Amino acid sequence: MASSTLASAPFLPSLPSPNHRRLSLRYPARRLGVAASAAPKGAAASEAARERRRFLERYGLNPDDFEEDAEPDPREERRRERRMRRSGRGEEEAALAPARPVERRETHKMLQVLAGKVRRRKLLSPKDRNVRPMMEVVRGAAFDIIQSAGGSPASLKPGLWLDLYSGTGSVGIEAMSRGCSQAHFVELDPWVISEVLKPNLDCTGFLDTSHIHMLRVENFLDNAEKSKGRYPSFDYISVTPPYVEVNYSTLLDQLARSPLVGEDCFILVEYPLKTDMPESCGKLIKIADRKFGRTNLLIYGPTWSEKKKGRILR
Repeated sequence: MASSTLASAPFLPSLPSPNHRRLSLRYPARRLGVAASAAPKGAAASEAARERRRFLERYGLNPDDFEEDAEPDPREERRRERRMRRSGRGEEEAALAPARPVERRETHKMLQVLAGKVRRRKLLSPKDRNVRPMMEVVRGAAFDIIQSAGGSPASLKPGLWLDLYSGTGSVGIEAMSRGCSQAHFVELDPWVISEVLKPNLDCTGFLDTSHIHMLRVENFLDNAEKSKGRYPSFDYISVTPPYVEVNYSTLLDQLARSPLVGEDCFILVEYPLKTDMPESCGKLIKIADRKFGRTNLLIYGPTWSEKKKGRILR
């Protein structure tokens, strides 16, 4: 009888004759693999599943222990999801499901303001690698170039700064320390905003002259383009994104047509090696492109700064 059952169930692996002495249910039974390519479809799959359960029970095994090895029918899964949504049970089960443990994130004070009113003030930054602040040597070089190109080598000319992918806020804070009147920070991570960015603005005294926008940079630029006049035009824009998550060509195209870019705006962009960057961004031209290890710093400026370009690049 056992041999005829095995022959009628080609999708099951062969097993020896029932021997309850050899199998102890006190230990987990070995799971039986099922070849997905050999699994029946539709009504045949249901009959095969019932036969499979009878077969396992005959050998003293619990069929429920082997259910997870079966290949689920995608159509049945979709039907089940639709039934759950109609009954509202999907939302209830999601609410009752145990929450995943939240990874604890910590900060340290490894950054500092380089110059200006709050020079040497320590800034918080996350210990994890989810946020990668601009290196201090790159930040210092960026401000030296912008100040020289703007005709004020000793400090930054007053204006509005837009810090995209702000993270710790170190770039926008450096700008206000050196003379900028206000800064807008665009950051998506709520933990970074509450535990890093806001404390940094508070300890440097710039919280009252700052505006924080919690949304994706792409959405922020898209909103500004659709609703002109909602945001001011900026004199300075910093772009320091996570390298692997950004399409630089798309991002710079957005900036090139954005009403956020003022006529005499300077845009500094941090980007990885082996990335092709355009020679201009809208009406702004490239005035500097420097390499710092694995990081490149590109700065676009107004056409009147072109006469300083040769001196800056040297």
